[in-house]
Amino acid sequence: MEAPRLERKLVAILAADVEGYSRHMERDEAATLATLSAHRVIVDELVNSHHGRITGTAGDSVLAEFASVVEAVDCAVKIHDALAAANQALPYEHRLRFRIGINVGDVMVKDGDIFGDGVNIAARLEALAEPGGICISRGVRDHVRKMGRFAFQDLGEQSVKNIEQPIRAFWLRGADATTAPAPILPTTAPPGADYASSDGPVLRQQASPAEEAEFELTFWESIKESREPAEFAAYLERYPAGTFAALAESRRKALLEEAAVPVVEADAADEEVSAVELAFWDTVKDSANPEMYSAYLERYPEGAFAALAKVRLEEFGSSL
Repeated sequence: MEAPRLERKLVAILAADVEGYSRHMERDEAATLATLSAHRVIVDELVNSHHGRITGTAGDSVLAEFASVVEAVDCAVKIHDALAAANQALPYEHRLRFRIGINVGDVMVKDGDIFGDGVNIAARLEALAEPGGICISRGVRDHVRKMGRFAFQDLGEQSVKNIEQPIRAFWLRGADATTAPAPILPTTAPPGADYASSDGPVLRQQASPAEEAEFELTFWESIKESREPAEFAAYLERYPAGTFAALAESRRKALLEEAAVPVVEADAADEEVSAVELAFWDTVKDSANPEMYSAYLERYPEGAFAALAKVRLEEFGSSL
């Protein structure tokens, strides 16, 4: 007798779990379970209100499906907002922060459970997420990027366990299209704490060499696929001897030759860079809203990305 054919469907998959759950359980099992139960009530209600369906729970993990990618992303953002508010009422050591991964893909359905690579990829993205953060696949990014409500940090191709092909992953950053994004301010954990505050990552105002290198990489990731020579000139202005300087100059000249416009040499700049500015730029760099770039220039008129922000604003002006 032929086995019944499994149902297949295309859905958005949300996978979540608690960062450091085992550590919390070891520290205070009863308090951890009580907090997890309260947080799960919040998560379950939000999934339901966004027309999602929870398909699996095990320990601290949650797996849910949505017919809409936008609903899945909105739900994830609201989960983090609601849990951050709930955590504020708890002692620091009892706060639980979820990591969330979202993928869109084809899944198999059996007895209400979902299976397949689409689910596995969502779980791997969740593992790449920051505590209190969201990591999404390229397919999800492509669905929501034109909404102007989010910014993205490209993590590149990621090789993950039990998935043959690398997956393109992005950290999702909230960015209200009608208001300027708030920069991530430096915070410190209480004395003796062994992990970051739920309010955000621990950042330093003064850039270290490692942070400067991260700043340069972020700049390059913002422009490397650009067709605008002025964006490569902006990179060269900030990093005349940078890691990608030769490549940026080559791309700039090639694009100028294609457009048959005069070559304008970039001047070096030596302004200091802060981690807060990097966080601000991370929030706006992929935005489709020109107000985001205006907000950056208002806050950092002589910032490391000022030239690039001006170029982006000019591009928006020419498209209107």
